[in-house]
Amino acid sequence: MTSPARDATILHADLDAFYASVEQRDNPRLRGRPVIVGGGVVLACSYEAKRCGVRSAMNGGQARLLCPNAIVVEPRMEAYSEASEAVFERFRDFTPFVEPISVDEAFLDVSGAEHLFGPAPEIAAQLRTRVLVDVGLPLSVGVARTKFLAKVASAQAKPDGILHVDPGKELEFLHPLPVEVLWGVGPVTATKLHDHGVDTVGDLARSGRADLQGYLGPHAGRHLRDLAHNLDPRRVDSARRDRSMGAQRALGNRVRTREELRREVLALAEKVAARLRKAERVARTVTVRYRTQEMKHESRSRTLIEPTQQTGLLTATADDLLLELIDGPHGPGGALGRKGCTLVGITFSGLGRPDAIQLAMRFPEEGRATDVLDQMVDDIRGRWGKAAVGRASLVGREEGVPALQRRTALDAPAS
Repeated sequence: MTSPARDATILHADLDAFYASVEQRDNPRLRGRPVIVGGGVVLACSYEAKRCGVRSAMNGGQARLLCPNAIVVEPRMEAYSEASEAVFERFRDFTPFVEPISVDEAFLDVSGAEHLFGPAPEIAAQLRTRVLVDVGLPLSVGVARTKFLAKVASAQAKPDGILHVDPGKELEFLHPLPVEVLWGVGPVTATKLHDHGVDTVGDLARSGRADLQGYLGPHAGRHLRDLAHNLDPRRVDSARRDRSMGAQRALGNRVRTREELRREVLALAEKVAARLRKAERVARTVTVRYRTQEMKHESRSRTLIEPTQQTGLLTATADDLLLELIDGPHGPGGALGRKGCTLVGITFSGLGRPDAIQLAMRFPEEGRATDVLDQMVDDIRGRWGKAAVGRASLVGREEGVPALQRRTALDAPAS
């Protein structure tokens, strides 16, 4: 539990519309214009595009219909990586206690830095100025006693702002907010809560423990009730390490067409996405790789603007990466199969808990249909077997030879 006497010294620093902001920084003609990063799937968009209804993970065609004046740019992952590294260097100028959450956000514990830089709200202001002046990117910062509340505060401060939640006014700030701000409240849980008249965090805080556990389950009910009272005992973990989850398939030496390889990657991505949800994890980075008969290895990776467990976004990203491998400057074009592709694999990394999705303060309806569809497919397969429902494009696909793969702790059966 939080201590009433402890000052608010946890910062959540979050770059605003990160990928799009880098594009606007590097190209003056994009400033003040609606910008969409990524054509097939929206990886990120500027606030000008967001005002038209465009959101990350949206289909590119739908995004262009909503915002026909948007400028669509291809992602430049190297530029985003360099910008992220520069920003994190500024974070560590203030404190060594930095917990990266993704390429564009982190928690900082500044309790030991106040004697050097002043109170935490002043440190937040200095940090924001340093990132803007040195790196050229806007930063929003939340300041609170708990990681949960600092994240909520930074989202409320967007874009390009600072919000300090005074320890004496935490519940006054938190309780009027929609229940969707709580970590772990996705579309399905939100619907259950709304159906029981729980619309705000205050409504949930006033709900009986037994009632919540009755329709949410004992763990979720207890977890959400604690958050509604701002009870979050976690500390900033500067030693945090990412984990990964993946699958690969040995294909033999038969010549395979481009479409056959795309189907293999689709099947693997769908399989691992289901394992992510079963393990209650979300992924930030997608990697696709292959191995030729000559033992040549090639891979491509992409880091998403938000962590996800949605099958649609993960499979679309994996497909884009495979096509980059095949058609890139070092790729074999449509003749990858003639090179003797003996193995294809996919890895999701930068794993976190599903609450990372909720930290982004999404609109309640965003992603609802996709999340519900994924859950329905998981439920059907769990009851009737994996062959009970599947993609039409995978019907008749021959099963390859499963390749050896090291199991991680996340792959182990739940106890």
